[in-house]
Amino acid sequence: MTTFASDTEQPQEPKAPPKSARRRAREYVLQGLYQWRVGGADEAAVEAQIPEMEGFAKADGEFFLATLRGVIGQQERLTALVSTHIDRPFRELSPIEACVLLMGACELVHNPETPYRVIINEAIELTKAFGGTDGHKYVNGVLDKVAAEVRPVEVEAKKKGR
Repeated sequence: MTTFASDTEQPQEPKAPPKSARRRAREYVLQGLYQWRVGGADEAAVEAQIPEMEGFAKADGEFFLATLRGVIGQQERLTALVSTHIDRPFRELSPIEACVLLMGACELVHNPETPYRVIINEAIELTKAFGGTDGHKYVNGVLDKVAAEVRPVEVEAKKKGR
């Protein structure tokens, strides 16, 4: 919706709501995972470099470290979990989609206090912001299947509550 302060002023788009500390942390995790996956940076280098980036102070630092370490430390398990729900070899996914799927799977497994729909929605938003045109649709479909596998009770309860 476009708003006008007066008839002579130009239309202004409404401002996006401020990002939460968790959302910011997820963005930095994605950047770190991209450096790790594509650039070959090791975990220590990513952990040292990302917190030096502009704006990191507004991110949830603990969540950043836990998620980054969780994905890198359990990459084989998470890749196997995601791979059962994709239509091609994991290595053929775009780097952004691959990193977002690993992050989402890690959160689904290790952050039961966060509703699965929140995790999936955050993954969709990251993919929209940093990925290809329709990558978010793919990420959504895959993480829905991962959630049904790792959180069957929560997913079933949500379906019944519709």
